[in-house]
Amino acid sequence: MGAVSDVRAVPLEDVPLIELPNGSWSRMVVTDQSVSGNGASIGYSVFTPGTATDPVSHKTDEVAYVLSGSGELRLDKGAVAFRAGYGLFIPANVWHAVVNTGDEDVAMVFGFPFPSYPPTERRES
Repeated sequence: MGAVSDVRAVPLEDVPLIELPNGSWSRMVVTDQSVSGNGASIGYSVFTPGTATDPVSHKTDEVAYVLSGSGELRLDKGAVAFRAGYGLFIPANVWHAVVNTGDEDVAMVFGFPFPSYPPTERRES
């Protein structure tokens, strides 16, 4: 069983900022860069109103929890609406883009069963 010394608390401001379109941003909080030996990762993103990210496809599943705001995941065939209080599951290899369709920031916690941001393909919208 793990000892207290094995548990890590990583402050959001201690990890690098990833700039996204329209003043939005993301940070990968727990990764193999901030915690050695981890098998999963977690991040935090803020999407400002009107933001639409370019589509991505991860090589692993992704889970997320929406803390505030509303929007949709745009998929190749359709969209899935979300709002504060929703959990999201995105299977591996599904192309998706996050779109803030509301008038307040979307804040989202997301994670992967991978020690860092997983291998990801990107394409321009």
